[in-house]
Amino acid sequence: MKTKSTYAVMGITGQVGGAVARALLAAGHNVRGIVRDQARAAKWESAGVELALGDYSNVDALSAAFRGVDGAFVMLPADFAPSRGYPKARAESLALREALTAAMPSKVVALSSIGAHHPTGLGLITNLQILEETLASLPMPITFLRPAWFMENSVWDIAPAVQTGTISSFLLPLDKPIPMVATPDIGRVAAESLQEIWSGRRIVELEGPSRYSPNDLAEALSVARGRHISAVAVPRNEWDSLFLSQGTSDPAPRIEMLDGFNSDWISFEGNPATHVTGRIDLQSVIQTLVDQRGA
Repeated sequence: MKTKSTYAVMGITGQVGGAVARALLAAGHNVRGIVRDQARAAKWESAGVELALGDYSNVDALSAAFRGVDGAFVMLPADFAPSRGYPKARAESLALREALTAAMPSKVVALSSIGAHHPTGLGLITNLQILEETLASLPMPITFLRPAWFMENSVWDIAPAVQTGTISSFLLPLDKPIPMVATPDIGRVAAESLQEIWSGRRIVELEGPSRYSPNDLAEALSVARGRHISAVAVPRNEWDSLFLSQGTSDPAPRIEMLDGFNSDWISFEGNPATHVTGRIDLQSVIQTLVDQRGA
């Protein structure tokens, strides 16, 4: 009979953490979801998930949530407007390291990002470079999972596509494919990694079955919507003022990240990393997003 293990999962009320939890439950394992607000995770509790309260400001609670599990999936919350020097990511990463060192789960899988091997020039991805640097010295086996650009980022394009027949792209040029991946693939690979045995530190890179350009995204939306939709390039010299007008306090990190993708600075590291190809294509993700929104 297959042994039933217990895994701690951070971010269970979000897309990636939720995908990890679903994959582990489907494999017949127990899941301990680490949450800041138990009420928001009621559906998980009804699905048989054990809930543990814990956040980065309470290392003792976080340690208790990690204690006694066969593996832990950890991540930082998204921060699209980091302060200079990334103090929030540094504090949260240190809290994670302290809690994991105290709890000593058997192994750890940490959500990172494509490009996180670079020490500079990453913009928003710097948060995850800091996470890797901080957790690299943990005494238990750790896997840093580095997924590509999330296909689900396209959710923000659906409303403009419906209203105007166009999508605005900061990924340039419009015909340049970049690595992308679907969230369920990230959850599946993270869950599979937790169930594996390894030693030391390892890197797993993850992208979808193909690479896609902004034009490919527009075509996928065209198919999903049944009308022609085209991609339009947003000129680089307009980014700063546009992001400021949208309420971003400091556009520099977001612009630096986009420049990194457009210049190929943000890319996969390759050897010694393990490279994994996902199963879900862009058209499937876009169709799901459109259906969910009744667009």
